[in-house]
Amino acid sequence: GERGRHCSPGGRAVSPQPFSTFKGFGVTFRQIFRKPITQQYPEYKRPVYPRFRGRHRLHRHENGLEKCVGCSLCAAACPADCIRVVAAENTADNRVSAGERYARIYEINLSRCIFCGYCELACPFDAITLEAEYEISEYSRDDLIYTKDMLLAPPVKRMPVADRDLYDTPIPAYKARS
Repeated sequence: GERGRHCSPGGRAVSPQPFSTFKGFGVTFRQIFRKPITQQYPEYKRPVYPRFRGRHRLHRHENGLEKCVGCSLCAAACPADCIRVVAAENTADNRVSAGERYARIYEINLSRCIFCGYCELACPFDAITLEAEYEISEYSRDDLIYTKDMLLAPPVKRMPVADRDLYDTPIPAYKARS
């Protein structure tokens, strides 16, 4: 019969390079004597970088009106096609946003989102931002579809953000002018 490439005449497997096996054991042996690096994750949250893109959030004006006017530019810019916007007209007795229209339905499917930030860049009113919250795992895919009410609510948990002076580049031109 035909034998494998790394078999001895007796049929037993033989390492092609015994030196590399001992070299790997050496790496393991050196790590035994080092102090372990333990992250106290649920109690201590490691700071994220200032430009970290996490959970989406819709914003309101100071007077309580929504900044989103239902223009759907964020949905058009999204490469993952995970944003759904259905606009409706503002009326005199039901004013929701400052514009002529408002987003009657605003949904983001976070199971499809790639957190690229294009929705944030496309929005002319700074209505949507990606914040520092990264604990967004769920047991069901249906729970990852965030509705407008969920996106307008303030985050449940606050994540620490690292010092901007240490880790960030200067403020980009498009942010400095606004």
